[in-house]
Amino acid sequence: MTADLSAVERALRTAAPYALLDTAREILGRCYGVRAVELLLADYSLTVLQRVTDLPHTAEPLPAHAGAPGRAFGSQQAFTEPGSEGGAMVHLPVTVRGDRLGVLSIEVDRADFTPERQAEFGEIAEMLGHQIVVADRDTDLYLRARRKDRLTLAAEMQWQLLPARACAREEYAIGAQLEPAYAIHGDNFDWSATEDRLTLTITNGMGEGIDASLLTNLAINALRNARRAGVDIADQAALADQAVYGQHRGEAHVSVLLLEFHLDTGLVEIVDAGSPRLLRLRDGAVQHIPFEAQLPLGLADETPYEPQQIRVQRGDRLIFVSDGVHAVASKAGETYGTAALARAILATRLLPAAEVPRAILTELAAHRDDDPQDDALVVCLDWFGRHPAPADASPS
Repeated sequence: MTADLSAVERALRTAAPYALLDTAREILGRCYGVRAVELLLADYSLTVLQRVTDLPHTAEPLPAHAGAPGRAFGSQQAFTEPGSEGGAMVHLPVTVRGDRLGVLSIEVDRADFTPERQAEFGEIAEMLGHQIVVADRDTDLYLRARRKDRLTLAAEMQWQLLPARACAREEYAIGAQLEPAYAIHGDNFDWSATEDRLTLTITNGMGEGIDASLLTNLAINALRNARRAGVDIADQAALADQAVYGQHRGEAHVSVLLLEFHLDTGLVEIVDAGSPRLLRLRDGAVQHIPFEAQLPLGLADETPYEPQQIRVQRGDRLIFVSDGVHAVASKAGETYGTAALARAILATRLLPAAEVPRAILTELAAHRDDDPQDDALVVCLDWFGRHPAPADASPS
């Protein structure tokens, strides 16, 4: 790391949580001669990029998938356009472990803008992203900047439950999106990884509004509590089932699709306890993967759960959807999951996993042709597999 990069890293790390942008402006101006710095964050619906300001919503939002900043956000590549007085405006994606937060826009003298300097600016954008994630524990500034509309209380609770909207590792990449982003109540997703396992949960709590959000909150935290105790996914489901039943005595339930991926072999253990569905894109063909349905969590006392198994192959794309996606009917009466969903999966096959859910939900909106009557959740997982070390490689 160069001396300038080290100075930027140290300045951002020690800055007050609410002062990251001011700190970035000062240190980038001093170390790199940067003329201007702006930070734009993607809103909850992933439709606009909003400038971070001391008073949120005082600047016009920009489209998240058009214009120069939108091109950087969508492509996840730096995009440069002419600046003022011989300068260059550089737009850099701000991304943390695959989760796309927004764009850092900086203006520099064109004469000073070299490929090496661009690479350093890319590292700085990543540093800033990590500090924003940490700062969210202590300030609402960046969370407020993300919302172009007010969240309902139920939606506020649901978004706070989420791990992120995307992540990427050597073995897989995940993207997820919920709609209506500002008024969701019952649908949710969760994931957690270790060196050898990935646990993924797709959740659909019954009901509407606060009741649905509270129910999902209970189920998600019960599943996390069981997972963190080190039990297998069948026992995770059983313990969460007891928690929901103990609270509601069978009058409310949660549909869950619970999966544990073995990262070294591609084996997947699955508990299907409700309505979320899995579709697989393999070798250009989309196939619905059915499982033996078991009771939703909380419907009956002490329900036993049995895991089933499938195996994923390198190059597989898995699409998980809630019933607010696969069961939605068009005006002609055709449910989205009958054929339109498969067409949407094929149409988005060249997009990265982080972009797929938004694209499928856009297709769903056209199919539905009216206001949504239920939450809609799409999760995309691309499976790359674990690449074994060369046979002649020695351990380090």
